[in-house]
Amino acid sequence: MRRTPYLILLAALLTACVPALTQSPVTPAVILVTRAPDATATSTPFQPPRVDPTRLFPAATLTGTVTPTPTGAAAAQTAAPLPATPDQTQAPPAIGGRTQYTFHIVLDYSAHSLIVEELIRYTNRANISLAELTLAVEPNLRPGAFSLNSLVLDGVESSYVLDGHRLQIGLPAPLAPGQSIEVGLQFNLAVPPKYFEDTFGYVGYQMNLTDWYPFVVPYDGLQGWLLHDPWGFGEHLVYESADFEVNLLLVEPDPDLVIAASAPGTADGDWTHYRLQGARTFVLSAGTVFEMQESAVGAVVVRSYYFPGHADAGQAMLWAATQAIGLYEAKFAPYPYEILNVVETEVPDGQEFDGLVFLSSDFYEEYPGKSRSNLVSIGVHEIAHNWWFGLVGNDQALEPWLDEALATYSEHIFYEYTHPGAEEWWWNFRVNYFSPTGWVDTSIYNGGNFRSYTNAAYLNGAYFIHDLRLKAGDQDFFAFLKDYAATYSRRIATGADFFALLQQHTKADISGVIGVYMQGDY
Repeated sequence: MRRTPYLILLAALLTACVPALTQSPVTPAVILVTRAPDATATSTPFQPPRVDPTRLFPAATLTGTVTPTPTGAAAAQTAAPLPATPDQTQAPPAIGGRTQYTFHIVLDYSAHSLIVEELIRYTNRANISLAELTLAVEPNLRPGAFSLNSLVLDGVESSYVLDGHRLQIGLPAPLAPGQSIEVGLQFNLAVPPKYFEDTFGYVGYQMNLTDWYPFVVPYDGLQGWLLHDPWGFGEHLVYESADFEVNLLLVEPDPDLVIAASAPGTADGDWTHYRLQGARTFVLSAGTVFEMQESAVGAVVVRSYYFPGHADAGQAMLWAATQAIGLYEAKFAPYPYEILNVVETEVPDGQEFDGLVFLSSDFYEEYPGKSRSNLVSIGVHEIAHNWWFGLVGNDQALEPWLDEALATYSEHIFYEYTHPGAEEWWWNFRVNYFSPTGWVDTSIYNGGNFRSYTNAAYLNGAYFIHDLRLKAGDQDFFAFLKDYAATYSRRIATGADFFALLQQHTKADISGVIGVYMQGDY
């Protein structure tokens, strides 16, 4: 993108309610004791998040209607422009028509604010012409957090409608299949205080930037633009695989500030550059009290970031992460990114993103000094999402089982191969404790409450995947997982895709298993 005098100006400035779920009885194939003697009620996705009133973060309340943001020139607010950056930071050519995102960010960590210039190179990969684009803008769900200063299409100022988290841009002419368009945005982000239940936001010692930028949602020929409404639990977003070029400049950087990101950073003067290809998201976590330990699996760098006093837990999670990558590469596919960062934060459970996963500070605080723990089991669950979310995408709102059941069962695979004899403990501690029932293919909207939803999609989902494995046999089951990861790499898979491919790998009749666990017609 050509840097204009407008952008050079700042360089000088800087240097100076749903119905109950109806279901049929489900009898799990794995029958062990209902509770292990050392079992405790584990956190999300295994119990509703507890909110401690002594926490620094208010409870999340995404209720009511977000006031639409004014469009066009009326939306403009005074914002400092971005400085010029070296020419070599330009994004590489698009690969296979993937959407490309190029960011130039000025981050004031102490003020919890960002000035961002974003360039989106979007290619129409649908088989019909598109009259508009739809982008998700999740920060706009937090009042006062997001200010869109300008929006241009191929360099020409364009009108738009921003309502809640939906940004709709009318195109001057239909975008034919295979054609591309550039969308330029300049916006300010006032990072809000972090809700305990969410990763996005800041506390006094850490800032997490997750789902922090506008992005084009997938277009489906039957459903249109896939942007679902937020819900009280579960993930509602659907992401295409995209390429990212992120250029970051810190204002008066704190010498104690440490940044973990979805890709390794390269210093270039005052700028740090990040490149990430074939990913769903790009996230950053910045903190002033982080401690870090590092390892590697082949060419993959593995880093564990944790708070003071948690070195033992941080070391244990580093070792578990290296084990998980090595195992999942053998069983699923090569790890899809250059780096894996495991980051401690204040949340009830864990949360996955490409190349970076968050884990609850409670897990570190309560770490019992052994792998049979929430820290390791939920940690490898989130790491597995780099395959079942990052590499193979899905509709997280309507078919959450596709990534959550697989990630949950990937925990079982981890303990089975790295800690032989721990499988029974895992079933009891993580699944049987909750006596889960419910249709595995429930959506986040018809899952009843949090408890019944997670019991169905995650835990009964683990029973389901295990039953499929027993029916197909290990050889065909793991051959299917490898083929699934390869066939739908950087794509969005559906439940129908999952079963059609599975049937190619086994002659076993799996219809009975599907009928017990699934309410959909597969």
